[in-house]
Amino acid sequence: MSASTPRRHRWLLHIDLDQFQVAVERLRSPELVGAAVIVGGNGDPTEARKVVTCASYEARAVGVRAGMPLRTAYRKMPDAVYLPLDMSAYDAASAQVMETLRQMGHPLEVWGWDEAYAGIGDVSGSDISSGDSEPGDHEPGDDEILALASDIRDRVAAECGLACRIGISDNKQRAKMATGFAKRGIRDAGLDRVMPPGLFLLDKRNWLPLMGSAPTGDLWSVGPRTADKLAAMGVATVEQLIATDKDDLIARFGPHQGNWLYVLCRGGGDATITVEPFEAKSHSKSHTFATDLTEPAEIAAAATDLTDELLGEIVAEGRTPFRVAVTVRTATFYTRTKSRKLAAPTTDRDTIVAAVNEVLAKFEQGRPVRLLGVRLDLVDTDTATDTDEDDEHDE
Repeated sequence: MSASTPRRHRWLLHIDLDQFQVAVERLRSPELVGAAVIVGGNGDPTEARKVVTCASYEARAVGVRAGMPLRTAYRKMPDAVYLPLDMSAYDAASAQVMETLRQMGHPLEVWGWDEAYAGIGDVSGSDISSGDSEPGDHEPGDDEILALASDIRDRVAAECGLACRIGISDNKQRAKMATGFAKRGIRDAGLDRVMPPGLFLLDKRNWLPLMGSAPTGDLWSVGPRTADKLAAMGVATVEQLIATDKDDLIARFGPHQGNWLYVLCRGGGDATITVEPFEAKSHSKSHTFATDLTEPAEIAAAATDLTDELLGEIVAEGRTPFRVAVTVRTATFYTRTKSRKLAAPTTDRDTIVAAVNEVLAKFEQGRPVRLLGVRLDLVDTDTATDTDEDDEHDE
């Protein structure tokens, strides 16, 4: 197998950094420890159309949540500390954590700034079935995997100054749900042992006792719409979903989602780890304006500013764009994206700005613009990019 081939593991550890952006800010400003801290936008809670990106537990306790408008958060907590996003600081802190985890020698799959999966006990050559695995003689047992997870928490805290919670299971989906139990501070896993702080082990032994009576929306990836559709079928809990015939799920949700729900409710999921870092296929930037833009010149100027910011980052990474795309959201929240290929991949600023303006001109003029975004699709570093798509298309 090549380094990028997914490999299956007996244990998957979901490592989730606590209140990540707030925690990074507190590393830089220790006086913020214990204070209600809210990160988002430019740090001005009165600015329109900006949202909370991260809230400290003190702020969450009064109902402040990620995605909430900053103005709403301000009404709930006018005395909180409001801080602007600092992408470079979060990038650096995340990179330090991920490098610390890699140095521990376990395959690591990074999912974002603040979360990753580590694989323990490679079983790629076995016929172990997802969601119903049994440990072999060569695979870590409960004591060893809990001790290892504790070591990971201690090392991240010692070397990076950041706290994390870790969910432990035999696949990614169940491990992520285990992290939810760890975040809630639940220590009794029903496994004749008390879980160490910040850890939780969830597998087939305690799946039904802990999850059977839970609402279907507690399952990873089951959103409100899916839960509502299940409720309309008379399915409200995980146990009721398990009792539902697979053919009925497929008839209601289609073969892909229907089969997935059948596996998911039984605790199944993806037990593989892909260790090569993800290489972004595109980079994008968008901006929601406090006041809608109406003049073509100011819209074009805003698109150019976004393009310049984006291109600077891409050039710094040594990447090359081959396609530009522009997203426009009007005052009525109607959103459309149009794109076109460049004549040839390039980092030439004038060529790219001109292409962005050409795409922008394809949108209906005269509509007030609430949000504007620019995306640059990038040539793969290892293989040639397929550029056979149409030059212009709506997305």
